[in-house]
Amino acid sequence: MRDTASLNNHLILGLAFSSGFIIMSIELLGGRILAPYFGSSVYVWGSIITVFMLALSIGYLLGGKLSLHDPSLKRHSLFFIGAAVSLLPLIFWSEELMEAVFIAIEDPRYGSLLVSMLLFFVPTAILGMISPYSVRLLVSDSHHSGRVAGSLYFVSTLGSALGTLGTSFYFVLWFDVNVIMLALASALLLAGLLALVAHAGFSRAQASRTPGPNYET
Repeated sequence: MRDTASLNNHLILGLAFSSGFIIMSIELLGGRILAPYFGSSVYVWGSIITVFMLALSIGYLLGGKLSLHDPSLKRHSLFFIGAAVSLLPLIFWSEELMEAVFIAIEDPRYGSLLVSMLLFFVPTAILGMISPYSVRLLVSDSHHSGRVAGSLYFVSTLGSALGTLGTSFYFVLWFDVNVIMLALASALLLAGLLALVAHAGFSRAQASRTPGPNYET
């Protein structure tokens, strides 16, 4: 049982690493996605960064609130699956959306801000829920909550750093943007499925250690 719990803790840290990696990868790709219609000037990047910061702040708040209600790996998995699904409009319909906004709004500052909200806000907010929820899953003793939170945010930020380097130095040179986005969505879906499998294994381990009824008289 203790070994299973330890494996789950390592899995949660690994999932936090992957979420940090994917958040920064999506943010960097955002510049490439918006560039054909709105350019790559400072106000386009200002729009993208603003939306990501706002979405993450709301995600942190919601994730913290949700972690108070019977947290489990099963529910944790839904964040990853939900984020994967929310990336699909960005992958398949971003061109049509950007064209419509580009025609409707003359000022590229507000056009890029609106497009960033429509494309990136929901998946980023869902990804933002992962870190506070992960802390709650890892904390078993309030005396160690600070150390646990520090370790998790270290792992998540390390993932963000590697996601930034990997995307900017290699991925955008090797692959089309939509291919990268599909890979990120697939990685999120796989992470969610791993969390579901871990939840099922932990539940079975708990059930096997639950003593059955005593029929002796």
